[in-house]
Order: sequence, then structure tokens, then C-alpha cells
Amino acid sequence: MAAYGKCFDPSGARFGIPTYPWRFAPDGYATRRQLRASGLRPGGQPVAAQVMRSHRGRKAGVQVAYLYRVDCAKPVRPMTSRKWGALALAMLARRTCPKCRITYDYCLPTSLGLCISCAYPEEQRAA
Repeated sequence: MAAYGKCFDPSGARFGIPTYPWRFAPDGYATRRQLRASGLRPGGQPVAAQVMRSHRGRKAGVQVAYLYRVDCAKPVRPMTSRKWGALALAMLARRTCPKCRITYDYCLPTSLGLCISCAYPEEQRAA
């Protein structure tokens, strides 16, 4: 429970903005993902508060999630036909190998930048 005390600053005196422990934010605040799940977006409003928790993983320190006011959020803009077209072209580029120009049914691994056959040609011949 002592960890919650370090992250509890509803006045914003210590961190500059109101800060709450993880999962203890008051009603009326939401993260970007929570807003998006409700069909909303921040709409240009500044960060209203944050939730914080200590993290003991690879990067020791704290994790922070910014909160926005739900009452000031705006609806998500609808997708236009041009946006749908641009998204389709971007996905096509992610599925096309730049070396052999074959389009696959899945996105190519970004770590390779190529399809498996082009990235490891010697292993494909042996099989």
C-alpha cells in the first residue's frame, strides 16, 4: 500500500498534474485507448491527469498513462473513401516482398524486410 502513496497526488503539487495510482483514477477520466473504445478522441484537449505505477521489469522505474477528460472528448472522425484507399495500399505494401515482388496473405516480418524465401535462400534450396 506504500506504493500507492507515492503515486497519489490529486492536487498536482508533486508531479505538475493530478496523479493517481494505477486503476484508481476518478470517474470522468480515460486514457486514449479507453476513449477510442468508446468512439471518442481527445480532440486537442491537454492532458488532464495521469495514472502511475512502479515497474520492476527490464526498465526499472515507473509507468505512466495520461488521462483525458471524457466530457471534453470529441467523436472519432469517420473514415473517408480516400483514407480507406490509403490504408489498403499501405497494407498491400506490407504484404509485398520488395525483392521478388510476390504478394503474400500475411504481413512480412519487419525484422527481415523481405519474405522468408528471399531472406534465407540457402535454407530454401536445402529443403
